[in-house]
Amino acid sequence: RVKKTKLCTCRDRGVARGVENRHEEKAQDPDRGEEETKAEMGNKTWADLAREMKIFLWNPEERTCMGRTAKSWGLILLFYFIFYTCLAGMFAFCIYVMLLTLSPYTPTYRDRVSPPGVMIRPYLNGFTIAFNVSKPSTWQPYVDSMHQFLAAYDDKVQEEKNIKCVSGQYFIQGGNDSKEKKACQFKRSLLQNCSGIEDPTFGFSKGQPCILLKMNRIIGYRPGAGVPVNVDCKVQKGNESDLRSVDFYPGNGTFDLMYYPYYGKLTHVNYTSPLVAMHFTDVKRNSLVPIQCKLNGKGIINDINSDRFLGRIIFTLSIGK
Repeated sequence: RVKKTKLCTCRDRGVARGVENRHEEKAQDPDRGEEETKAEMGNKTWADLAREMKIFLWNPEERTCMGRTAKSWGLILLFYFIFYTCLAGMFAFCIYVMLLTLSPYTPTYRDRVSPPGVMIRPYLNGFTIAFNVSKPSTWQPYVDSMHQFLAAYDDKVQEEKNIKCVSGQYFIQGGNDSKEKKACQFKRSLLQNCSGIEDPTFGFSKGQPCILLKMNRIIGYRPGAGVPVNVDCKVQKGNESDLRSVDFYPGNGTFDLMYYPYYGKLTHVNYTSPLVAMHFTDVKRNSLVPIQCKLNGKGIINDINSDRFLGRIIFTLSIGK
């Protein structure tokens, strides 16, 4: 045991002497110490990295930039220029061929747009029309919106641009698709009490507002399958007595067949969508009255709860005193 202890003590002394000798050598030769430190750490200093990056970006001895000569850069840039030019040309050719198969006048696929949706006017701040009869500032914006919308329906404008058509039948026009189509007159005077001619306030000043309803345009669509589509309105939820009286213009709130089919904005330039005016002459005051107006006719869908605009529309009237 004594011998083993002596051997261990000698070994420890030898290791300690070796470490001391290394420290002495580093102190005598600092450059050698730094090199050994680099080798031991296995990394480079920031100065070395910056020097290598500088040489990589521009090597004055080999006259290369990022490892390539000017000739090499020129060849690779020329290659990618030709490659992407050909790629762009192929893409443009494919688009051109695809456009040749499409008609600018009639959509190829129309299975998702029939039957039509509906929309109302005035439409300012959503589908709640709220105002106080005694405060003109609350209903004047609705009146201004109505006059602006009906400007294209002025009788003189319609007489100048459109023609008189035979009521009760579709106005079918043949010929080439690119030929300009004629449009039937829809004069605002047909809206009678809701035309804004006799009553420029459209009934808002009396608490009897007029609301205009129109069907969305669908190229080639013939609503009603030969029978005019009509409109009716009722309280959506609540007491039905909240809505006691509604007048419809023109006629009994029907869309005449002579305004269909629609041929598209490129050829049916002066076309103006037919309207149905709903004159709410007796609505409960100082209360929110949700109203649903819907289309009725063959081929019309108006009972899909997930789409509030398909064949119907829901809005709220709030008329204050």
